[in-house]
Order: sequence, then structure tokens, then C-alpha cells
Amino acid sequence: MNNNKITIRTDLALENCEMLKEEGTLSDGIKCREDKTDIYKITTVEILNKTGSDALGRPEGRYVTIESNYLNFNDATCLSSIAEKTAEIIGSLADFETAESILAVGLGNWNITPDALGPKVIDKLLVTRHIMDTVPEELEGNVRSLSALSPGVMGITGIETFEIIKGVADKVKPDVIIAIDALAARNISRVNTTIQLSDTGVAPGAGVGNKRCELSRKTLGIPVIAIGVPTVVDAATLVNDTMEKILGQMAFHSGKGGAVYKMIEEMNDEDKYGLICEMLGSQEANMFVTPKEVDLVIERLSGIISDAVNIAVHPGFSIEDTRKYK
Repeated sequence: MNNNKITIRTDLALENCEMLKEEGTLSDGIKCREDKTDIYKITTVEILNKTGSDALGRPEGRYVTIESNYLNFNDATCLSSIAEKTAEIIGSLADFETAESILAVGLGNWNITPDALGPKVIDKLLVTRHIMDTVPEELEGNVRSLSALSPGVMGITGIETFEIIKGVADKVKPDVIIAIDALAARNISRVNTTIQLSDTGVAPGAGVGNKRCELSRKTLGIPVIAIGVPTVVDAATLVNDTMEKILGQMAFHSGKGGAVYKMIEEMNDEDKYGLICEMLGSQEANMFVTPKEVDLVIERLSGIISDAVNIAVHPGFSIEDTRKYK
């Protein structure tokens, strides 16, 4: 095995926080809290200072995660409840009361289904920037200026995503940018069942090891809200989770005094993960896995997130109202 530090890929601040808790190294600069309902669980991770940022490997700010198994099913009532809660969180991450113009950006490659979440959300948004001068009097104050963009990826356009968004933002001059992207998870159970929202911006492609220039207030001069759903998990992580279960059963059946149990107890997570990467080889370890029903899942998730963005941006509209214009 090489001696380089193994990094388990995840875009979820919640999962980074969980790993620190397991190691007993959670910093005082990080606060976590949970809230639960019958439909979803919400975890808020706040990085308060540089110490917390260095420990978690993420910028200072707030990361809110919604987890629900109902995201896997077509239960209209539950999905509407999740969309409304997502909209409430979006509204809490930026000052929409004073925002006159919002730009939504759908990151990702529309030709690859697990990466098409952002572009599909953009297709379902109620964009209004081009009609603000003709909005009827009865709708004034209920509709904000919303423009939307799917910049594609560098492999399609030959242009850095940041350069496209920066050019559009300089022209459109939005007060807030909402960036939607597909993410990678550490835990297979969180794939397609989790929505992460943050006020720290986003680095496109970071979860699959293809990090581009970040989109944030620091780089764009505008508040950037990031919304993402983990749609993939890397192969090595999937094998690692399976091996954890197998090794756990081996240790259990060998007894606490057995040689196998002692050997497994002495192996830390990095050693196990590194060994699996070595066994898989570079080609297999670089693979990413997504559920076979991902087409239906992305369609459902894009509908939930577009509903949330629509009602967060347009205060006078309900989910039912915005769906009439999709």
C-alpha cells in the first residue's frame, strides 16, 4: 500500500462531520444539530471559524441537509412537504426580501443522467426576468426577476464553467445566485435520498475528483446558495461498505479473543479503504456507481428542487401555482 493519505470522497458536510465524530476529533469550531419529523430529518452543520473550516475541509458557513426515504417514492403529499421545507431553508440562506434579481444555474452534463440534475431543474423553473415589465398589477410583489442558465461542462463547451457564469452575472447583475448540482456521497443509503443546501457556494465536479473553479461570494462578489443531491457513490466506497459488513460478521463469529477479531480491530478506516483501492486497481477504483432507476429518480428530484426554488423566489406562488407554468 502507498503511504499517501486516503481521502474518502463525499460532498456532504454531514458525512465529513460524522467521520470526525467517529475519530473523536470534532472541533469546537463546528456545531451540529438535528431536527426530525415523520417525513424527514434535518441536520444543520455550522462551521464557525478557521479551526472548524480546516478540520472539516470546507469554507465557513451553514450546511443544511434534508434526509428522507420518501424521496425514493411518488408520495405527492410527502414530496410537497419536502419541497416546501427546502424552499423555507433556501429563504433562510439568503436575503430574498431585498433581492430584486436572482440567477439560477444548473451545473452538470445533461448527456449523463446522474449528472443532469442541475439542467433538469432549470427546465422546470418559472423564469420571469424577460417579462417583468409586463407583469399584471395583481401579481406585482408576488413575482421576482428570475433568470436561469445551464452552462454545460468544459468537455462540451471548451469553456470553464466559472467563466460563463461570471460573464452572465456581470451582465445580468443578480443579487443572489442559486447553483444546483449533482453530488457524491460516502454512504450509499444517502444516494438520491438527501438534499444539501449551503450558503458557501459550490466547486463543480469536486465530488468526482474533477474540481473546477469555485462559485462563491469570494469569486463572484455575489451570495451563492448551493443546492445538491448525491446521485453517485465511488466504487471503492461501495466495496468498503460491503467489506465492513463482512468483516464485522467475521469478527463477531470469531469471538473477541480471536486472532481475526484483533486484526480487524487494529485496522483503521483509511487502511481498509486504501487496501480496497489497491485490490480494485486504478481503473475500477475510479468508477462511480448510481442506482439503475436513476432516470426516474432524477426526474422526481428535479421536480422537488424546482418547486422549492420557484416558491422560495416567487413569494406569491404556491407549488400548485408554479406547476401550471412548467
